[in-house]
Formats: sequence, C-alpha cells, structure tokens
Amino acid sequence: MQPWETVGRAVVAGGTELVLARRGNEWVVRNDGRVLMSSRQHGSEDALATLALDRVKRPGGARTVLIGGLGLGYTLRATLDRIGPEARAVVAEISPELVAWNRGPVAHLAGSPLDDPRTRLQVGDVVARIAEATGAFDAILLDVDNSPSSMVLAGNDRLYGPRGVKACAAALSMGGVLAVWSAGPDDPYLERLERAGLEAKAVTVPARGIGGGGARHVVFLGVKKAASPRRPGTGEPPARARPAPRGRGPRAAGPSRRR
Repeated sequence: MQPWETVGRAVVAGGTELVLARRGNEWVVRNDGRVLMSSRQHGSEDALATLALDRVKRPGGARTVLIGGLGLGYTLRATLDRIGPEARAVVAEISPELVAWNRGPVAHLAGSPLDDPRTRLQVGDVVARIAEATGAFDAILLDVDNSPSSMVLAGNDRLYGPRGVKACAAALSMGGVLAVWSAGPDDPYLERLERAGLEAKAVTVPARGIGGGGARHVVFLGVKKAASPRRPGTGEPPARARPAPRGRGPRAAGPSRRR
C-alpha cells in the first residue's frame, strides 16, 4: 500500500497542529492522528451548504453568505454553485497556512473556489466577524470543529455556547439560516438553537454524499423567524381596524365650533 506523505504543517490558535497529507489522489488534514477533512468524504461539507441555502426565505435566494472554516474548499464550492452572479460568499479562515494550501496543492480538489470573483476571503476568527454583524447574512455556515460539544480547537466554545448562538442569530437576516457541521448528534446544542429563537432541526447526512455508505455526520439547521409587527410604543401587534356597519359610510365631520 502506498504510504502517506506529509505535505505541510500548521499551528493554529491554542497550539493545535494541523497536518496536510496525501496518498496518491487522496488528501486529508489531520489533528493528532484524527482525520478532520478528507477529499474522499466531503458529502456532508457539500450538504452543509445545500441544506442551508435551500431553506433561506429571502426572495431570490441568499445574497450574502458567511462561511466559517475553509477546509478543503468543498463547502465554498457548493455555495458558489447555488448562489447568483451578484451574490457573495464571505469566508473566514483563521489559518493562513490552510488558505495557502487551498491556493496551492489542494486548489484543484474543489475547482479553485478562492479564485471566484464572488468569494471574499478574510483571514481571521469567524467569531469576530459574527460579533460585529447585525442582520448582515442570509446564511451562516460553520465547519470549524469536530462538534459543538467535542471541540478540537481551543476557544470555539465562544461560538457554540449560548452567547455564541445568540450572536449567530443576531447576525442573520430575517428568514436567514444558520447551519453547523458536526461529527455526530448533540441535543444540548439543538436546544440552544431553539432557545435563541431559531426554528431548529438536525439532519443526518452521509459523509460520502447521497447514496454513499460508511460514516454519517450531522448538520444542525436554525432558521430565523420573521418578527411579528408591533404597535409603536406598546410591544403589541397592531390593532385591526373595525369595519363600518353595513349600509353606513363614515360620518362626515361637522363644522367646528368656536367660542
């Protein structure tokens, strides 16, 4: 059997080491021997985009999408394949080395999505990008760790905890969708999505794509519900106008009286 060849190494926040390796046409990114990303199993990364974008309730579909975590480029590619020519995909990736790999040795895997003119790359923490936004994104796609409760990268609890979930909800436009990749189920995280006011569900997807066998991953989805209109200053829904009795029109105003 052909041995694995180490192509590159990167140290990200908290001292976590990522290793890019290849064996023939297969590519993986590992941490401590665990495969985090694979060119053979990216069906769930594709589904992260398709499941979210199919649920966006904005007329004409998503115009601005935030992707947290570049990976091997598959989620970005699936996003670009489903948004219009005037839309944009903002990618926040914390590792400059991972960006360099996507511009170099693994660029071909997803068809060089970083070169698409609709892509906006920001090298930095997606948490900061979310925190500074209010109603800015029609979809937020997060694939930055193993799962909301089993994290590889230090500091991602800021993203998956109650405050992080509320920040994600605030950064969505009305009818926007938060989608989060996970290696497995996580009921407490699903409950946090619901407590943040999102219509939440978990979808199990095959790692190898539709019809593929083997491992199953989970995509958490949270849709931001449109707020009900309120009466100014009351916090209550607007009062409905009472119809005039049949056969009677509005009464004409009489002349004003002067004293």
